[in-house]
Amino acid sequence: MNTAAVSARLTGLWESPHNLWGVLTTVDHKTLGKRYIFTAIAFLVIGGIEALLMRIQLAQANLQVLNPETYDQVFTMHGSTMIYWYAGPVLSGFSVYLIPLMIGARDMAMPRLNAFSYWVYLFSGIFLYVSLPVAQMPHAGWFAYVPYTERQYSPGLGMDFWAISLIFFTISQTAGAINFLVTIYRHRAPGMSLNRMPILAYSTTTVSVLSIISMTTLVVACSFLILDRYWGFRFFDPELSGNPLLWQQLFWFFAHPWVYIIFLPATGMISMIIPVFSRRPITGYTYVVLATVLTGLVGFGVWVHHMFATGMSSMSMSYFAAASMTISIFSTIQVFAWLATMYHGRVVLAPPMVFALGFLSLFIIGGLTGTLTALLPFDWQLTDSYWVPAHIHYVIIGANVFPVFAGLYYWLPKMTGRMMNARTAHVSFWLMFIGFNAAFFPMMLLGLQGMERRLYTYPAGLGWQSENLAITVGAYIFAIGVLVSFINFYVSSKRGPIAGPNPWNADTLEWSTASPPDPYGSLHIPTIASRHPLWDAHEEEHDPEGARILDSERLTISTTALDAIPIAIARMPTDSIFPLLLALGLAGVATAVLLNSLWWAAGAVAVCILFAFGWMWPSNEGQAA
Repeated sequence: MNTAAVSARLTGLWESPHNLWGVLTTVDHKTLGKRYIFTAIAFLVIGGIEALLMRIQLAQANLQVLNPETYDQVFTMHGSTMIYWYAGPVLSGFSVYLIPLMIGARDMAMPRLNAFSYWVYLFSGIFLYVSLPVAQMPHAGWFAYVPYTERQYSPGLGMDFWAISLIFFTISQTAGAINFLVTIYRHRAPGMSLNRMPILAYSTTTVSVLSIISMTTLVVACSFLILDRYWGFRFFDPELSGNPLLWQQLFWFFAHPWVYIIFLPATGMISMIIPVFSRRPITGYTYVVLATVLTGLVGFGVWVHHMFATGMSSMSMSYFAAASMTISIFSTIQVFAWLATMYHGRVVLAPPMVFALGFLSLFIIGGLTGTLTALLPFDWQLTDSYWVPAHIHYVIIGANVFPVFAGLYYWLPKMTGRMMNARTAHVSFWLMFIGFNAAFFPMMLLGLQGMERRLYTYPAGLGWQSENLAITVGAYIFAIGVLVSFINFYVSSKRGPIAGPNPWNADTLEWSTASPPDPYGSLHIPTIASRHPLWDAHEEEHDPEGARILDSERLTISTTALDAIPIAIARMPTDSIFPLLLALGLAGVATAVLLNSLWWAAGAVAVCILFAFGWMWPSNEGQAA
């Protein structure tokens, strides 16, 4: 086999043009994965700046840096940006980039749908932030409780921007979740049976199912809010048989599974990183997988623990309290598996491992504080106190941001072909770790002292000033640590040492490809004989007549769901402009609804239908999905 000729032929089939047309039309999962990560980190920076503005306002008593309305708007945009447009999509970006490489596929199962998901995600975030230049930012928090969000109490377009952008956002997440499920269960390399899948594939599968089910209730809740605000449907008005608690039931049925959506893939990443830097396979693989899946399953039964102060019956609250405590068992299983892996291995404190260890300590604190809020008397005492944002940030930053930075230090050498500077990474970690704890541990103390959450300011003499000043200083130290890593990423990606295919001596398939990977991924579809294909002694069987090279068109292998037995050859679609056009059409629909112009909305829907026809039109070059 002439390897160079085959590689050139595959590159010609899979590579997007290096021009503007290629940028707009590419369906390459590696390009789209990096775009997801970069866009989510941009939202992280924006949300972080908003947080720093709030901390300046709260650093001392009676400050007037922000007026009350501006503070509410910044608070709402910070929470919405971090929870929706950063925390979930950044993990989706890792999975979009890595999952096809990890399972030996050439691309996602539906590449054009993958591109569409990204464009919709990007435009939904832009749509939300258009509210800033037009001075119509939402102001009712990332949870948007009614009746405060009804037109009577929230005039203007702020909450309309918020609700419509979230409906827009759910389209991206749901389409991406469907794509992940099909990819993982139909395009694994031959021999990669379910008991040999990387744990990241299991966590991605679990959150994909969570997304498909829970996102529907967010769409319903936001649609009800829009119908109330524009056309007076009164779903939440008790005088007309509505119920304001209906919003909370719908919203938290989505929002609590969303908590697992924004940290389960992160734990999957940690389960990939810790074994590599412990120099041994993960302890209790089966138990970790079961814990991951059961976390998602039981996660649908705990949403009411956000509503313990609403006056529900003791019986129903007891059920949800028990479910909330039960779910901690599954996280405990994962923690013990990681600790046992390190205990029985030889730990190497490379930058990814340092961030993983930081995650582990913060995750334990966040999990313990979450378990405490499942205790009804404790929850009643601390509801709406500063204890709650402390717990939320230990979960979201501790169990999302730290694993994301671990993942960046681990996989950026694969994405860029360059190693990151280790000394700078350690400096960044300690700044982030010390700053984080200095910022959020005092919040717990303030909660116990009675400081309410969502305060714009507070009077002197309550004994809160020293803790608030410490929180502000800690937040800025944390931000400096993040900035140090960003500088490291940029400089090292240009000047760092050449990484090579497998600089960490890792065990999963993505490390068998070049760094950065070729447009087609692997030269031939690999075969798998264990959970650690790069650590075992498996010699790949002879490839008769290039059956696993698949270089005549854009092709990849389809396999059975359970045992990954090859059953078909899948033709993959070529690059297309229609995913971008359809996303722009949906942005037009959202804008028309915002302006209450139903005729324009109908016209935009008709244009979207035309773009969908163009997307799905049969082509000799490949399928349309």
